[in-house]
Amino acid sequence: MKVFVLVSRIPFPLEKGDKLRSYHQVKELHKRHEVFLCCLSAEPIPDGAHEALQEICSQVAFVPLIRWRILTRLMLASMSSRPFQVHYFLQRAARKSVHTLIERFAPDHIYCQLVRCSEYVKHLYTIPKTLDYMDAMNKGMERLAGRSPWYISPLWRIESRRLVRYENLIYDYFDRHTIISKQDQQLIHHPRRQAIQVVPNGVDTSFFEPKGSDAAVYDVVFTGNMSYPPNVDTAEFLAREVMPLVRAEHPKATLLLAGASPHSRVKNLANELTIITGWLDDIRDAYRQATVFAAPMRIGTGLQNKLLEAMSMQVPCVTSRLANNALGATHNEHLMVANGAHETAEAIVHLLNDQHRRLKIAEAGRQFVVERFSWEASSRLLEDVFKETDQ
Repeated sequence: MKVFVLVSRIPFPLEKGDKLRSYHQVKELHKRHEVFLCCLSAEPIPDGAHEALQEICSQVAFVPLIRWRILTRLMLASMSSRPFQVHYFLQRAARKSVHTLIERFAPDHIYCQLVRCSEYVKHLYTIPKTLDYMDAMNKGMERLAGRSPWYISPLWRIESRRLVRYENLIYDYFDRHTIISKQDQQLIHHPRRQAIQVVPNGVDTSFFEPKGSDAAVYDVVFTGNMSYPPNVDTAEFLAREVMPLVRAEHPKATLLLAGASPHSRVKNLANELTIITGWLDDIRDAYRQATVFAAPMRIGTGLQNKLLEAMSMQVPCVTSRLANNALGATHNEHLMVANGAHETAEAIVHLLNDQHRRLKIAEAGRQFVVERFSWEASSRLLEDVFKETDQ
């Protein structure tokens, strides 16, 4: 099968969830199919991106988005009902380039990641198309609005309402649809949302292998793109509300916040016991140094790759009910689930105090992701979706 994959960002380096998903899906699909990866790009092409992506697909192309046109379209967005992110990524010249690439490649199937790319291909009726919602973005924006400053919250609420309408509207332009979890599927406001196929993310369990018996350097670790609002919120929650409660019993307990592009709000958390790393060439270094991995997410949607990675490396995890709803792990067996600062701190303290419990949960967590989350299994589900549209 010839598959044309359209993504809104260059999936390299892998510091964002959508990049990680598209990279591994393309890599797995390429083992059995001819795959053309088409990347929209509002940023300069990262060093090494072309070489890295050529290794995982048959062909790769970068379609630039012009900065001044992005700004113009965002100003015009106030007069439209489309989501701001759709306006941000849509440009006429870029759409023409994408159509030219599709015509030359002559794919059997088009796979479009995220609704923000859907305008590029929605009117191509002669080629079967699958839309990957990935997350229920409307709910993510709604949650973000609830925890944002008063001056930005109304904008997130507007975007949430627009996404509700647009996610519903765009459904009928595509033959098949995928999403990352059952929880997100139920948050798409379309009468046939049950037909959206759940295709979860995976984790490379041979790469994220158990960390071994080296002594941990930090008591609590949290990772992620530290400019992404849900991660910024979690970092502040851990540093300002959870860790003071942990330190009531462990006065010198340390917190490591590791990940790319830390926001100024994250940088301001740094002190003697709270360490901010910024970008790490190998994120496994952060997991290896953790006694406990904590991801008490309060906003956002989707499946948390950071949890899959930490569990795969056999690090005991504490997370929120919101994050675990997508993961489906069992509390007190595969990880610990806690809500609010006091519950989260209690769970962390419990694990810090009980080495036997830490080891038991860490081992069960690793087994859980090995059995349920692999990129190969995920790509097979995706292939089945493609084949259904071709029958």
